[in-house]
Amino acid sequence: MGRLVPAVTRALDVLELFLDCEGTLSAPEITRKLRLPRTTVHELVTTLTARSYLEQPPDHPGRYRLGVRAYQLGSRYAEQLDLAAEGRRVARSVADTCDETVHVAVLDGPDVIYIAKVDSTHAVRMVSAAGRRLPAHCTAVGKMLLASLPAASLDAVLPGDEPLAAMTPDSVTSPAALREELASVRERGVAVERQESNPDVSCVAAPVRDSGGTVVAALSISVPTVRWSEKRVAELETLAVKGATELSQRLGHR
Repeated sequence: MGRLVPAVTRALDVLELFLDCEGTLSAPEITRKLRLPRTTVHELVTTLTARSYLEQPPDHPGRYRLGVRAYQLGSRYAEQLDLAAEGRRVARSVADTCDETVHVAVLDGPDVIYIAKVDSTHAVRMVSAAGRRLPAHCTAVGKMLLASLPAASLDAVLPGDEPLAAMTPDSVTSPAALREELASVRERGVAVERQESNPDVSCVAAPVRDSGGTVVAALSISVPTVRWSEKRVAELETLAVKGATELSQRLGHR
């Protein structure tokens, strides 16, 4: 691995200050935040402005904001994103950590479609495949995605009070009970499914967000009953949230 170039690192440090900045920054503010010499900051912002990575708003002399070149790079990155491919990369990392099966799924009407899957190395593991479709209300990923819908969209997916289809004896079939559970999922930020889509498997799931903050997918960890315990649920929830957060960041979410 080659060595890091200090000047480039400092220039990137300046740009990254704007990730957590609502508006503009002045050179003295940048100097204070990065603890760099004033002359160094002056050279950095002058160079970044000349290359259009920063610009000075006409109504705020002496202050800087991100320039059009930064926007162009971000847009180019967004154009080349592939949710399934990024999902597989993150799912692999999560699976390597817990050695359980990891899925990434999206919502399609009342169902979920698995777009990425990485298997556990255990002999006993969940049998599934990318591309598989399941009723959303029977899965942890589905509950996470349903809980993230606006009220009108949820009403369209769960109309009336007709019983929902069951996949196992533990599936939630009451729309009222499901809505109550979704409220809890919304509050906690994670979903749990206990043998509701498969009598031998339980799952936890967390939301994946795009650059605008919209939930576009969910990441789950599936565990056979023989390795499932209430003590382990908390560990898996934390890991699912971590993986979903990483995938969200790859999609541009902050």
